[in-house]
Amino acid sequence: MRQIVLDTETTGLEPSDGHRIIEIGCVELLDRRLTGNTFHQYLQPDREIDAGAIEVHGITNEFLADKPRFADIAEDFVAYIDGAELVIHNAPFDVGFINHELKLYAPDSALVSDRCRVLDTLALARRLHPGQKNNLDALCRRYEIDNSHRDLHGALLDAEILADVYLAMTGGQVALSLGGATDDNVAGSGVAQVRRLPADRTPLRVIRAGDGELADHQARLADISRAAGGPSVWERIEAE
Repeated sequence: MRQIVLDTETTGLEPSDGHRIIEIGCVELLDRRLTGNTFHQYLQPDREIDAGAIEVHGITNEFLADKPRFADIAEDFVAYIDGAELVIHNAPFDVGFINHELKLYAPDSALVSDRCRVLDTLALARRLHPGQKNNLDALCRRYEIDNSHRDLHGALLDAEILADVYLAMTGGQVALSLGGATDDNVAGSGVAQVRRLPADRTPLRVIRAGDGELADHQARLADISRAAGGPSVWERIEAE
């Protein structure tokens, strides 16, 4: 499976008000392993950036003055994401802006949904942690992902952090501490860092469940649903 973890920074909140993308950052996952194949570009938006947006990401009009426009990088960007599953936190925001840019570039351009599947990690986090804060900082604390180097929002940095959060959120425990100080802790703070396996390691053997095991699994879910008086969380996720 090829997944692209993606984030954008923008001049403001609404493409319908003429706001534009000013930074795109992407990292690639192949079979849940980071490959090092990234896409990162600052963009000249041909409009002023809202003061509130600058406070969030720190990107100024002066910094973007000599940067390319979306039209200059559109083909490279589309080729990079084409056919992948996009992993995005609060996907409607970023996808809305990307679709807006694609239409400005070429009115007959295919939309994101025509090119890619989209997984919204904010929606996933809300299902897994209802009633709790599920912004990126809160998820980093919950899954013990070190984001101490994140003073301002940045598309590539946030995509890298989101990749770690997504892998932790969908793959279970990412670090094990048996007590005492370990190399996995940052300055003894107890905040675990994700330990990435080498990209060139031998692929893990995949052992798929047999028909009997799948039947036992479904029977167990049915028992849980009866005891809970409604569908189990696993059934609700599969239904969505």
